[in-house]
Amino acid sequence: MRSPEGMAGLILLILLAAMALCAPLVYPGDPMAIAGRPMLAPFSDPAFPLGTDRLGRDVAAGLMHGARASLLVGISAALMALIAGSIVGTVAGFAGGLVEDILMRIVDAFQVVPGFLLALAFVSVTGASLPVVVVAIALGAWTGPARLVRAEVLSIRERDFVAAAHTMGMHPAEIAFREILPNALPPVLALASVIVASAVLIEAALSFLGLGDPNVVTWGSMIAEGRNLLRSAPYLSIVPGLGLVATVLGVYLFGEGVAETLARRRGRA
Repeated sequence: MRSPEGMAGLILLILLAAMALCAPLVYPGDPMAIAGRPMLAPFSDPAFPLGTDRLGRDVAAGLMHGARASLLVGISAALMALIAGSIVGTVAGFAGGLVEDILMRIVDAFQVVPGFLLALAFVSVTGASLPVVVVAIALGAWTGPARLVRAEVLSIRERDFVAAAHTMGMHPAEIAFREILPNALPPVLALASVIVASAVLIEAALSFLGLGDPNVVTWGSMIAEGRNLLRSAPYLSIVPGLGLVATVLGVYLFGEGVAETLARRRGRA
């Protein structure tokens, strides 16, 4: 609440979330259905405030329903990456030795390939659908949380409360995931905003290349359909593009606020 960046990001995200949640109420039915005359300019018809595309589909309906897809992919991919990375990082940092070496070499192997190229290859092989896109993005994003959690676990596992847990006879898995991991997660929360923003952009890029779910309207697919009409109807790409900018900006600002708050609390400690 004390961070202007965090508050601005939070307000943006609340507005986007409200838009996504209200999409089925404001625009019920299929947003990909033909709703009116093709190529209506924005604000030329009260029934279509943002105009229509070359097939007569409502751009405003696509924008609101596209927010659902973008936020769903971003949050789901981030959660999957954070869970996988936290488990691997905790095991590697707590176990040490050969287990740590093997797990970190796996992390290194995944980091060799850029996340977008890995997602592109995975979707190309398995087929395009929203769950597949989420898994593909998470495959390229879990290594960052894994390294960060491992570094935190290495510094935490030598503290007194961990030694006390060993003395009490707690199971190693219980010590690792119940005592150590919760204390290692705060820095990862700041990284989550970067993962969400990256996931939203990667999903849009995949949809732009025709590798998104063809049955779901997304901002990337809307931009791809409007690229051939940039001169005659630039709004077809500008409107979903502004949605992407707002989402990434909101997530980034919110993440900055979280990072600033965590740094302030650590300074007090």
